[in-house]
Amino acid sequence: MTVTENHHWSETRLRVRYAETDHSGVVYHSNYLIWFEVGRVELCRDYGFNYRDMENEANAYLPVTELRVKYRAPAKYDDEILIRTRVAHLRSRAISFTYEVLRATDRVLLAEGETHHIVMNGQGKARAFPPEYAVLMRRTEEERIRNKRK
Repeated sequence: MTVTENHHWSETRLRVRYAETDHSGVVYHSNYLIWFEVGRVELCRDYGFNYRDMENEANAYLPVTELRVKYRAPAKYDDEILIRTRVAHLRSRAISFTYEVLRATDRVLLAEGETHHIVMNGQGKARAFPPEYAVLMRRTEEERIRNKRK
């Protein structure tokens, strides 16, 4: 099921820390992968649940099986960045996310990418996406806003 058209971008802001940069003040490439994870966790919160709770209560984990990143422009020390994340595809045993990382001040696209995940239990066996969380992840933006008002 492709859901990108109906799903909102979850947006998270953070400021680039000195430890995330190389000696010239440019963000080291692997930090974008950490920021993608920050975006996924915040997207789950936007959909009404905590990722940690899905692991603990439903014994469901989402290991990354594939990722793609395209770097467009450098982020630098002390830049405020905007991490945009949304669900791209949700299937019975897998989910994919799409990301954009922008500089907040001028909205320049710094990087874009996607990650693909399978659903596994704590023993490393594939399993179905927990239905109570799949329902939340399949909500459209309108449903999410309506439920937030209640």
